[in-house]
Amino acid sequence: MGSRKWMIYLVLIAGVIVFTYPFFWMVMASLAPEKEIESLVLLPSRMSLHSYQQVVEKIPIFRALLNSLLVSAAVTAGVLVFGSMVGYALSRLRFRGRNLIFYVILFTMTLPFQITLIPQYILMVKFGWVDTYLALIVPYIMNAFGIIMFRQFFMSIPQDLIDAARIDGCGDLQILFRILWPNAVPALVTVGIITFMNTWNEVLWPLIVIRVEELMTMPQLIALFAVGGRAEAQLGVKLAAATMLALPIVLAYLFFQRYFIESMATTGLKE
Repeated sequence: MGSRKWMIYLVLIAGVIVFTYPFFWMVMASLAPEKEIESLVLLPSRMSLHSYQQVVEKIPIFRALLNSLLVSAAVTAGVLVFGSMVGYALSRLRFRGRNLIFYVILFTMTLPFQITLIPQYILMVKFGWVDTYLALIVPYIMNAFGIIMFRQFFMSIPQDLIDAARIDGCGDLQILFRILWPNAVPALVTVGIITFMNTWNEVLWPLIVIRVEELMTMPQLIALFAVGGRAEAQLGVKLAAATMLALPIVLAYLFFQRYFIESMATTGLKE
């Protein structure tokens, strides 16, 4: 039994090294002199913030950071509010076609997002939302994943709790936000974290609808910076920009990892 545990630990340690080494090397390479990066040296001879300084001087990285935070927070809030409303309706309200609507929502999860990309862009043009925050936020304030998660979680809450709230004179919105939300923290945390991370990492859609540099999100700006020639073929600068992009989401995950793991286990969602 002891040798078996050691084998498991060795496999886990090897997995940790495989997954963390690229990120660790990226951080160390962004601090290394340019001539040492190509040799894949893990520990450079000297460390410098010169690459980060160049990133800050060449592109408005902090404005892009604020844009990403604004868009990600707005989309996450929208998904939590509207997704929970639809999930509540599909789980607790009785109306004709309820199951059909649920199956249609479930079916949309199987469709590649490229199918709706062009129609969605045409809508943004018709609405006059191109080069605005609305184009980045509105199309994503509701998604099938959030609706299904909330529906399944609300169905696990005893009906007696909802009936008692109705007897006390609560309407549907009061039941949702005052009764169900406090009991749905695991679902809220799970949907919130996944939505925030997906929105933060989105690149393709911002590239399509945003052309003004002041409105660009951080992934979009860094992608254009890396491939558009402004990095002047300096690998260290590109790695520094990539590190600045990854660092906020890594710190957020480290801070919320306990809640994230607990919510995953409670809701039965597996990574």
